[in-house]
Amino acid sequence: MKAAGRGSAAKAGLAFVLVLSVAACSSGEPRLMNVKASGEGPDEFAIIPPKPLEMPESLAELPPPTPGGENRTDQKPREAAIATLGGRVRTGTAGDGGLISYASRYGVTSGIRQTLAAEDLEFRRRNDGRLLERLFDVNVYFRAYEPMSLDQYAELERWRRAGAGNPSAPPPELTE
Repeated sequence: MKAAGRGSAAKAGLAFVLVLSVAACSSGEPRLMNVKASGEGPDEFAIIPPKPLEMPESLAELPPPTPGGENRTDQKPREAAIATLGGRVRTGTAGDGGLISYASRYGVTSGIRQTLAAEDLEFRRRNDGRLLERLFDVNVYFRAYEPMSLDQYAELERWRRAGAGNPSAPPPELTE
């Protein structure tokens, strides 16, 4: 009877090791933080309710219908945010020529998007988490990027010692 118990414990242990080894073999790209919607359903953050319908002063003001195009009741959150913050809403990229020429004044690396995508994939592979972290879907994002994080309070103090003020930061503590 004792030998039968030992055999079943060995089988259970072997099954556990087999399940762990199969779980460790994951497919696909490693993800540090999943912020995309999963599944086939709609992304609730991508749905923007339209503006309320309103009757124009004259029906002649109505633009011709454009199937698949813009609608008078469509929300434009980017433009609304720019206008709220006091900026000017520009259409097209013609106004960005100065910014583009300034940003590319030292030259442009061809294929930079592909290079960065490959480097990012390699970084995520190196920081994909340990076996049990992957098995239990533990988020390793913050630990992976910790060496690149900025200590905001130390940086604020450094700028204050240099004489730069930041009106939106909390005032320095007064010592008596």
